[in-house]
Amino acid sequence: MNKKHIIYVPGMSPKPPAEQLRDMLWRSLLEGIKRAEPDTVIEIEKHMDEFHVVAWNHAYYQNSHDTAQDLPWLDALLNKHGPTQQDIQEASSWRVQMLRLVYTIADHLPWLIRWLPESANNTIEETNRYFENQDNIGYQVRGMLKAVLRPILDKNEQVIVIGHSLGSVIIYDALWELSHNEVHTGKVDFLSLGSPLGLNFVQNKLQGRQYPQKNKYPKNIHRWINLSSVGDTTAIDRALKNDFSDMLKYGLIESIEDHCKGIYNFYRDDQGLNCHTSYGYLVNPAVGEIIAQWWKQL
Repeated sequence: MNKKHIIYVPGMSPKPPAEQLRDMLWRSLLEGIKRAEPDTVIEIEKHMDEFHVVAWNHAYYQNSHDTAQDLPWLDALLNKHGPTQQDIQEASSWRVQMLRLVYTIADHLPWLIRWLPESANNTIEETNRYFENQDNIGYQVRGMLKAVLRPILDKNEQVIVIGHSLGSVIIYDALWELSHNEVHTGKVDFLSLGSPLGLNFVQNKLQGRQYPQKNKYPKNIHRWINLSSVGDTTAIDRALKNDFSDMLKYGLIESIEDHCKGIYNFYRDDQGLNCHTSYGYLVNPAVGEIIAQWWKQL
């Protein structure tokens, strides 16, 4: 079998030290694949060396998250085989729906952003640090991903790049730079999880936004699959195909798929249900099925 690579780019907030984070993500990913296709996981688990995590968070925040705080909750998640009725009710609650509505309105009327909850404004401030390339940090984190991708693309090896939350934005921007500012012939498959790429706030700041027509978009994505869970208040616009349909129109990409219906992220910790966390996405058999099917492709 031709060599296959899985590259994972985390979302915001401080993370555990790089190797510990990689182990925790790998456990979650294998569990999701196991739930979808038990036979395929036996083959994939032999290839941890081809699982790359672009651990940009330490450079961004200059600190790490204590692994011990997450391990009991991760263990509980791995032993939980689906959302409970309480999970489903909380993910669809009026409070979550109202929050999504407020965020959607603010995305269309930016002058309202100042009135959002403090947590939302803190997230916007952290995100703007990336977009504004403060202290060269945007260039630095994209460079970390590109350093992993370049040799894979140059060898024309198969790769799926998985981006969670802001990680999906970093991937998009890095792929635009690789396909417009550099010359590489290979293409990637792209899986976005809980992505904010549907927001006007984000789209107005992406790499390539200033260019017309097909030059606006990356040219090195083979297939793009987007998945968002019920109740995820980061992926406010849960479907991305309509936002990036011009990529199909210009023949830049083979397909864009949205998987949004009936997807639940049922991770819980001492703060309660978290519909956005990376571990909860990875253990979902919907993600496991996508990875398994990609792995089996020739």
